[in-house]
Amino acid sequence: MSDRKLYQQKLQAQLDEWHAELDKLKAQAKGASADAQHGMQEQIDALETQMAEARDQLKEFGAAGDEAWASLKAGLNASWESLKLGFKEAGAKFRKH
Repeated sequence: MSDRKLYQQKLQAQLDEWHAELDKLKAQAKGASADAQHGMQEQIDALETQMAEARDQLKEFGAAGDEAWASLKAGLNASWESLKLGFKEAGAKFRKH
């Protein structure tokens, strides 16, 4: 299997993990106070938006030609790091509630 295909599968697996983590955050938000729910929901909405963008980039990456995928990889890596940070921050914030 090519490096590109392995990389794509790795990112898809991470995206699937984040989707499960987002479901946990949503469940946690439902059990929080009304005041806390508002802030939690804003963070959930932001993560959902970032995940949708990352999913779109991953699709674009998969459809890109052999020459273009190397340049797309940098943007994809940046999106993934941003998502990773977003989930880390959400986890820390949600543990407080």
